[in-house]
Amino acid sequence: MGARLHVPGVARTSLPVVLVILTLLPHSLLGKPAEEENTESSVLHQRVKRGWVWNQFFVLEEYTGLEPLYIGKLHSDMDKGDGSIRYILTGEGAGTTFTIDDSTGDIHAIQRLDREVKSQYVLRAQARNRLTDRPLEPESEFIVKIQDINDNEPRFLDGPYQAAVPEMSKIGTSVIQLTATDADDPTYGNSARVVYSILEGQPYFSVDAKTGVVRVSLADMDRETRENYTVVIQAKDMGGQLGGLAGTTTINITLSDVNDNPPMFDQRLYQMSVPETAPVGSVVGRIWAKDRDIGVNAEMTYSIVDGDGRDTFDITTDPTNLFGIIIVKKPLNFEKKPSYTLKVEGANTHVDPVFFKRGPFKDVTIVHVSVEDVDEPPVFDLPAYYIEMPEDAEIGTVVKTVSARDPDAANNTVRYSIERSCDPEKYFYIDITSGSLMTVRSLDREEISWHNITILAMEMSMSHALMGKSTFYFVLKIVLDVNDNPPSLTHYLEAYVCENAKAGQRIQTITAVDPDEPPGGQHFYYRLAPEAVNNPNFTLRDNQDNTAWILTRRGGWSQQEQTIFYLPIIISDGEQPVQTSTSTLTIRVCSCDHEGNVMSCNAEAYSLPASLSRGALIAILACIFVLLVMILLMLSLRTHRKKPYLCDEEENVHENIVRYDDEGGGEEDTEAFDIAAMWNPREVHHHLGKMRQDMLPEIESLSRYVPQACVVGGGGDSNVHGYVLAKLLEADMDPCAPPYDSLQTYAYEGEGSVAESLSSLQSGTSNNDHEYDYLNDWGPRFKKLAEMYGVLETNSPPMW
Repeated sequence: MGARLHVPGVARTSLPVVLVILTLLPHSLLGKPAEEENTESSVLHQRVKRGWVWNQFFVLEEYTGLEPLYIGKLHSDMDKGDGSIRYILTGEGAGTTFTIDDSTGDIHAIQRLDREVKSQYVLRAQARNRLTDRPLEPESEFIVKIQDINDNEPRFLDGPYQAAVPEMSKIGTSVIQLTATDADDPTYGNSARVVYSILEGQPYFSVDAKTGVVRVSLADMDRETRENYTVVIQAKDMGGQLGGLAGTTTINITLSDVNDNPPMFDQRLYQMSVPETAPVGSVVGRIWAKDRDIGVNAEMTYSIVDGDGRDTFDITTDPTNLFGIIIVKKPLNFEKKPSYTLKVEGANTHVDPVFFKRGPFKDVTIVHVSVEDVDEPPVFDLPAYYIEMPEDAEIGTVVKTVSARDPDAANNTVRYSIERSCDPEKYFYIDITSGSLMTVRSLDREEISWHNITILAMEMSMSHALMGKSTFYFVLKIVLDVNDNPPSLTHYLEAYVCENAKAGQRIQTITAVDPDEPPGGQHFYYRLAPEAVNNPNFTLRDNQDNTAWILTRRGGWSQQEQTIFYLPIIISDGEQPVQTSTSTLTIRVCSCDHEGNVMSCNAEAYSLPASLSRGALIAILACIFVLLVMILLMLSLRTHRKKPYLCDEEENVHENIVRYDDEGGGEEDTEAFDIAAMWNPREVHHHLGKMRQDMLPEIESLSRYVPQACVVGGGGDSNVHGYVLAKLLEADMDPCAPPYDSLQTYAYEGEGSVAESLSSLQSGTSNNDHEYDYLNDWGPRFKKLAEMYGVLETNSPPMW
């Protein structure tokens, strides 16, 4: 068997260098023919020829034809051309990228091949019997390599680029290195051989054709003249030959700053002004030594190198380190010096030695500062006054004469006054022109020991009635003490002596107080009053240390004999004039235990709690008494309160109370109707002209509803109807009687009435006719009612 090599027609005509090479290499033995299997056990092993061994195919990439690209042909020596052999292709791309004719063994590419995507494919081929599917030859592996063509241009993957180079750089200074990549095969031909060139940016920059390094090609490029440059670089493959592919990129090159320019003031003379009242540290003005450089190369330091204001002014640099700020160093005074001259120098802080020849990197200027006159307030001759004065000084005593002047050139007149908020009690007065401070009230150190006086100085001007300039001045004044207060006992005005006390026993230690404060300190002297010097009960011992002891002269004390003793004590101080006072010490006799502790005293001070005084106890008792009286009064009122109407608990009838308020005269109307007149018919014959003293109600409305029954034994005028008409006529004829309305009150008659309740509630519980015979049992007051209901007894006596 052998292998056959078939070259495609396309390759044979266009590219004779691309051949399908078939290399026979020992790989494996072919399968045994069918006729030899039966004699295998009896025939010796024989050497069998190799059917095929494929190595590799070569094919160009980027085939653009319409027909499938013929790759090669597989053929076995056992193929007789009768179609009994079936060729099978497996491996990378089999069936998708490559196909094989299973009868002829022709291999075609059905997709476009790109070496940059996949440079080779590994395939496996096999020949099988079409009927039995028996492999006729062992499976062989071969490689299809994709041969490169120049179909990719060089590319700058990191572009566009940013670069910087210091200004004034020398020719040949490296700026940046560029690298272009080509996807073509660098091992095959010149497809990936790149050459660099510059398309834009001459004559300032150049590029190395092989390395792609961009360099400076023009000397002394100045950033202050031009700062930014745009350079276009091209990369071309095929070694730059005609027909090669090219790619470009852009480089933005910036010239970085160097300190190659000295600073320079834009003015040779600065004029500034500042008010004389400007405080220390205030800003006078700013100056600037301009520098064409930027950043740290433009930073400046300023200093005053000469001038008559070097001690009065100072200069600092602002936070940007660009400007010089002139500030006040000492207080200014227009009257003393109205102007100053300063010589200021500005210099770069970072100097490059390479550019020393362009220096010096500093400059100077002159600053003229004018001090403006300001109307200043008056100034006192001393910053503070401290005055001591005795408290017994006479009214009108001059304490101090203050003096203030106008510091301005005008030297206006100064007037003085006291700020009244500091002296509300008005102890002092100041002369408006002389400034003499004097007292107008008596001073008392025990009341106020310190006086803080504020003096107000104001200047007067011819153009202004009162200038608004003033100075507050504080005078601290202490009043010297004078011995004008007598001493007195502190708070021990009561003491006690035990019944079992013996003679010579100390019962109390006394001390004294004095509101005065002598310079040498207090010194008190104690003694008994003349009337108590020879008393047989107590004595006093002065301890010469501002204290004294009260001692007993005898023993045998008893509460039954005497419970209280009074001991007058004279206390005097040691200053001139000597002040003396007498204090009485109350001594009570108490029963004590063996240790001297008080058990009981008849004195009220010991029977009551120490914190409860007599007045407080009386007040508490008075409050308790008033409270008890109020409680008793409330109980009494509740007991005598009238019982409410309609309180029948047995029937529990909830009646409706109907009030007929006609806004009459109230109780006077009720009292005006004298029912006694109805019992005496003669009362109707009053003189019509009589001036009425009472208030008579109008009851004419009652007469039209009351039956007109005659009274036995009486005339026509003796009935109620006649009486009412008479009263009505009398009221109508009386010009002094107001038209009072009648207020009729229907209320419960109360307990003890034979009629009980007259309410109509529950009167309809029975359908039977009511019997009113019981009205006759209610007495003569209800006879008229019984007459109205027709139950009047015929044999009853007359009503009136």
